[in-house]
Amino acid sequence: MQKTSARLLSLLSLLQARRDWPGGLLARRLDISPRTLRRDVDRLRELGYPVVAVKGPDGGYRLDAGTRLPPLLFDDEQAVALAVALRTATASGAGIEDGAARALTTLRQVMPARLRHRIDALQVTAVERSTSRADGGVLMTLSAAVRAHEVLRFGYASPYPAETGEDTVPPPRRVQPHHLVTHGGRWYLVAWDLDRDDWRVFRADRITPRTPTGPRFTPRELPGGDVAAFVTGRFRGSDHSPEWPCRGEVVLHLPAAAVSPYAPAGTVEELGPDRCRLTLGSWSWPALAATIGAFDTDIEVIGPPALKEAFARLAQRCADAARSTPGALPAPREGAPPDRRAP
Repeated sequence: MQKTSARLLSLLSLLQARRDWPGGLLARRLDISPRTLRRDVDRLRELGYPVVAVKGPDGGYRLDAGTRLPPLLFDDEQAVALAVALRTATASGAGIEDGAARALTTLRQVMPARLRHRIDALQVTAVERSTSRADGGVLMTLSAAVRAHEVLRFGYASPYPAETGEDTVPPPRRVQPHHLVTHGGRWYLVAWDLDRDDWRVFRADRITPRTPTGPRFTPRELPGGDVAAFVTGRFRGSDHSPEWPCRGEVVLHLPAAAVSPYAPAGTVEELGPDRCRLTLGSWSWPALAATIGAFDTDIEVIGPPALKEAFARLAQRCADAARSTPGALPAPREGAPPDRRAP
C-alpha cells in the first residue's frame, strides 16, 4: 500500500509537470505496466483529480482543470518558493495582503516539519512597499479584457483632482488593452487609446472599469515588439526606446568605488585613485546635471554640449535661489533655452 501511494504521488507530480503525457512514456517513467498505469489513473480520479484521456496514435493522459480544487502536490523547492512569494506579497501592490497571509498559514499547516522550520526562519520586511494599491478585482477585470482582446471602457481618476474640480466628470476612456504590467511598485495597463489614436500607459489604481466590455479586436503590434522596453522607454521620456533620451559623460574627482554604488543605471570607469569617468542618462538635461551634481565633487564635462549648457543653467538657478527673498521669484532671463531635452 505504501508503494502504491508513493507511485500515485509520483504520477501526480508528472501530470502536473507538462500538459500531455503519452501513456507509454508515462508508464516507462514510473517503471510500471500500461495496465497498472490505467489503474493508478482511476485511483487519482476517485480522489478528485480530473485526469482525462488524450486521443491519438499513442494515447495518453492530461491533468485537466476540474470543477473543484483537489489536493495539490508540491516538491520541497516549489513549497518554499510559494511561501517566499506569499511573504513578499505585501510589496506587490495588488491588494492581496490578507489573502496571502491566510494562504501562507494554510500552506504552513500541511508542510512537513523540515520545511516549516525553513519558512519560519524566513522573516521578510518589505522596505520598498508599493506606492499605490490596485484593487485585486480591477486587476482581474483588466487581465480578462487583455486575454479576451475586448475593448475596455473605464473611468480614469485625475492625479490632480483639486485642479479638475469635484463636479467635473471626464468621459470614460475607450481602449484596446494589450498588457498588464508592473513597474516601480505600481500596476499599469498598456493599451491603444481609441479616442487619442495612440498608445497610452494607465495606472491601474486610477482605473474604474465600466461594464459591459466592448467588441473584440485584433491586437496591434506594440512599437518595438517588447513590452518591457516600451514601458521603460515611456517612463524615461522616449516613445519607442528604453534608452534615456539625454545621456552624458563626465569625469568625477572621486574613486570609482565611491561612485558605483550610487550610479546603478550608469557606467563607471576608473581613471586613477581619485578620478573616474561616469556615463549616465536621464529624462532631461537639467535633471541629468542635477543628478551628477549630487556627488558633491569637482566635475569635468566631456559631452555633449547640451549637458554643459544644463550645468550653466542649473548654476544660475542655484545662484538666484541663494540671493532670493522669500515669497519673490526671480524674473525669467531673456533668451533662456528650454529645460527639456535637446532636439
